[in-house]
Amino acid sequence: EVRRLPQKNLAVELLNKLLAGKVKSISRKNLIQSKRFSERLEASLKKYQNRTIETTQVILELIELAKQINAGLNKGSESGLTDDEIAFYDALADNESAQQVLGDENLRIIARELTKAIKNEMSVDWWVRESVQAKMRQVVRRLLVKYGYPPDKSKLAVDLVMQQARAMCDSSI
Repeated sequence: EVRRLPQKNLAVELLNKLLAGKVKSISRKNLIQSKRFSERLEASLKKYQNRTIETTQVILELIELAKQINAGLNKGSESGLTDDEIAFYDALADNESAQQVLGDENLRIIARELTKAIKNEMSVDWWVRESVQAKMRQVVRRLLVKYGYPPDKSKLAVDLVMQQARAMCDSSI
């Protein structure tokens, strides 16, 4: 429908608003996917605003991005992971060396165990209490070491997992 709109600039704005809303709703569940899609949306719009691509081309890019967003949302059902597990999987797989060293299947196993461990450690005020956060970080580090997660980016992975845990907690409230 958007392709057939006679006012192409309105079509671009409409797609931008729709995709921005979709990316924002994804951020409540999966920070990594949200960040990736947000960067791609901004890059496409920046090219359009700088007049390096035409209106029809940016519309096609935004439609393709919408298809990829929908595919990203369906990724969990294809891989056999829940939404929370996919979010932790994405946080761990954000590191290229981890993907190469551990492989897809090991990252899935870690994501499943992380989800269980974090849900067990969560309490009502876990994000406020420093002691609970420290214990949760320790559990995450132990899991990463247990499965041989590359130590070069493990601190970043722990931080991403903690941010994702916060988003998971906020979305369930």
